[in-house]
Amino acid sequence: MGTVVMGFAQSETRPTAAANFHAKIEPLLSKYCYDCHGNGLNKGGLTLDDFGSDAEMLDQRTVWLAALKNVRAGLMPPLEEDVGRPGAAEITTLANWIKYDAFGIDPNDPDPGRVTARRLNRVEYRNTIRDLMGYDFNSEVEFPPDDSGNGFDNNGDVLTISPLLLEKYLAAAESIVEHAVPKVARVVRERVFSGKEFRAEKSSGSGDQLNARRAATVTRSFTVDQADRYQVTFELEARGSFDFDPSRCRLIGRVNGEEKFAEDIAWTERRPIRHEFEVAWQPGKQVVSFEVVPLPPAGSPEAEGVAGNAAAGRAPTVARPRNVPGATSVSLRINTVTVRGPLSPEHWLPPENHDRFFPAGAAPADDAGRDRYAADLLRTFATRAFRRPVEEAKVVQLVGVARQVYTEGGGTFEEGVGRAMMAVLASPRFLFRVEAPPPAAVGGGHVLLDEFSLATRLSYFLWSSMPDDALFRAAERGELRRTLGAQVDRMIKDPKSQAFVRNFTGQWLQARDVEFVPINARIALGADARPNRDGRVEFDSAFRKLMRSETEMFFDHVIREDRSVLEFVDSDYAFVNERLATHYGIPGVSGDSLRLVTLPPDSPRGGVLTQGTVLAVTSNPTRTSPVKRGLFILENILGMPPPPPPPPRPQQQAAKKEIKKKQTKQTPKRGRHPAHQQGKKCHT
Repeated sequence: MGTVVMGFAQSETRPTAAANFHAKIEPLLSKYCYDCHGNGLNKGGLTLDDFGSDAEMLDQRTVWLAALKNVRAGLMPPLEEDVGRPGAAEITTLANWIKYDAFGIDPNDPDPGRVTARRLNRVEYRNTIRDLMGYDFNSEVEFPPDDSGNGFDNNGDVLTISPLLLEKYLAAAESIVEHAVPKVARVVRERVFSGKEFRAEKSSGSGDQLNARRAATVTRSFTVDQADRYQVTFELEARGSFDFDPSRCRLIGRVNGEEKFAEDIAWTERRPIRHEFEVAWQPGKQVVSFEVVPLPPAGSPEAEGVAGNAAAGRAPTVARPRNVPGATSVSLRINTVTVRGPLSPEHWLPPENHDRFFPAGAAPADDAGRDRYAADLLRTFATRAFRRPVEEAKVVQLVGVARQVYTEGGGTFEEGVGRAMMAVLASPRFLFRVEAPPPAAVGGGHVLLDEFSLATRLSYFLWSSMPDDALFRAAERGELRRTLGAQVDRMIKDPKSQAFVRNFTGQWLQARDVEFVPINARIALGADARPNRDGRVEFDSAFRKLMRSETEMFFDHVIREDRSVLEFVDSDYAFVNERLATHYGIPGVSGDSLRLVTLPPDSPRGGVLTQGTVLAVTSNPTRTSPVKRGLFILENILGMPPPPPPPPRPQQQAAKKEIKKKQTKQTPKRGRHPAHQQGKKCHT
């Protein structure tokens, strides 16, 4: 049962509710309930026929809510009682009286009450930034953990905001805009090649690991489209091992066969090498190469011959250094080769993501045109960030923030818009899902939830993120509520619904705890421990993730295939691979991929309660725990948590008076008693 609004729409309904109680409900209570809760009996401390008045009877809302839940769940009357079971019509009669008479709910005039403002939790914040900004911000590292309420970390009642978290939100807004939003309209094109992309001409080596002892040449070719000047930057690194190595080499860098630098490299712990220069290229293929020429150790006769050849203008002699046992040579690494260009401004291009945030291109040159452009951009951005249309006064305010940067502060137009976006990301209207109370209709009634709020609820429930364009358009046209079923089907089929599967199973079934819960596999499994392929009994990280994936795939299957909810408790299938099937004792499964497997008829598996995830998180480190599992079923499956434990008994106060040891009368030994001395019997 969902949330029940306990309040009377009109006071005039109370006499009608009392009359219906005596006419329809009392006979049912007498038939099914009074054997335990009436006629002088108060089993469980509950009496249903001893109210002082009709008003007192109607005020017992907690009692009627419990009765509604227990009867609908089939828990009352108890099966062991010989009173029969109420039929469907009788249960409906009781439920309708409790909802519409006792609680005064009017289905034609729903009163939703006040909705708690829900702060975005860490997962929702990260997903929302991803969809809004196209940037993956790791909120789980940057933000503190969220509090949980009733087992869920998206409970609005516990998602408070602390001064520390507020500071982190401000820092996050600045960091996100800094990384995601371009600062200029056009930039020089830049291409970066890594050392792995440079391949050896006659071997299988690459440029990320060259050796001073071995001659090698690595190259990388690419093409340019414009005849212009280009800037080329070489970023390399020479590094030797801890032990000194006498080997040396000459490193030569070339562009299209033309030598751009030549440098002798000797042993060094770490030495960065950087060369930057400009070249003039015509359209076509360009080749960058690096050659390693081994040199003899310094001071050796071979080194002097190399120096003489260099002085005479002759080509250097390639040295063949001796292999020293245990010695390691100097290594060379090409980190990056960066090509920037064409350098002429007419060939510059918009930066990455510029069209995402500035779809109309560069800003107009005049101030009025830039303000209009900024207003259009920020109106669209704030509408998506706030998840509903933004009022014009807020747009004017945001444009003023941007104007301070691109007009008065000397910054670019892009920097000004980015500054206004920071203000949006730090706004409570972005950080919280705020739903204003619906306005009262004519006559004091209430209206339904507006469609933008409905779109937000739907998207954060199924995607843990903001609504997409399709939901926004449906809400704008007022068609979302009418097409709700089709929208739900579309959203469940979207890959983003995996967020719902992972987050819901992770909290409802505590599946995310299985990766961290302490389990001593050898002691806990004991003689039933089944070895893996290597003959070892393991409960390692990979196996824990495997069990969590099993639970998520099972839940996903039930949801996407619209299966019966009863399969969560009992099913004839499971999602396993060879390793998991071996652990469960399911025969005939091979391979590493998890897949749906039909269980044998005599298998004890099936449903979520027999999965390793649930069994592990409801266990102690060395043994099972029936208490934990019983509590798990009551809270997570039946929705009937046990009452809180009784308060602790007060400690007994110490006695104020000292208790003196009582003097006991000593029994005289036989023969000493006067009766004994007179030869008479004694009974002491």
